[in-house]
Amino acid sequence: MKPLQRDDYARAARTLARRDPVMRGLVGLHGPPPLGARVRSHFQSLARSIIYQQVSGKSAEATWHKLTDLVGGNVAADAILTHADRLREAGLSGNKAASILDLAMHVDRGDLSLRGLARRSDDDVLERLVAVRGIGPWTAHMFLLFQLRRPDVWPTGDYGVRKGWQNAYGGELPSPAQLEGHGEAFRPLRSVAAWYLWRATEAVP
Repeated sequence: MKPLQRDDYARAARTLARRDPVMRGLVGLHGPPPLGARVRSHFQSLARSIIYQQVSGKSAEATWHKLTDLVGGNVAADAILTHADRLREAGLSGNKAASILDLAMHVDRGDLSLRGLARRSDDDVLERLVAVRGIGPWTAHMFLLFQLRRPDVWPTGDYGVRKGWQNAYGGELPSPAQLEGHGEAFRPLRSVAAWYLWRATEAVP
């Protein structure tokens, strides 16, 4: 499936602005979403996501650099397997070391073809990724959004998107199930709508 390009984001922003007055205000305030840089490889993207889970950005970055140094600069499945008994030396917790090792084993066995994910549907990518230890729906959604740049991802479990909805539209903080319903109006551009809701958390304390 074709990833979103810079012009696609701009067109999507204009479409959302025409459909919804709240989105129109957010688009006017923040402009079109930028085309963010992708991580060089899908494996690195997922490994980084595992490391960044539930820790501060500074701590995660330090661990990532240690892991990169440990494997000689290339965080890939074969390098992780070669250094499997030394992952804790990079500052990884036992659970995160096990998760990254499980990811590497899935790739090495051929259970998970990362290169082939770009050709698969969102639901298929989600199903394949959550089979890996330590990768849940949130991590899979972030991979779809920022690494594959899919246009219609709606991460209902993300607190920032839920809080952004509350800030932008008012009312109570929506549950994931309620947010799922709210997102129907933005199909097939829910990824871009999510980006604006993240911005809404910055615009309102």
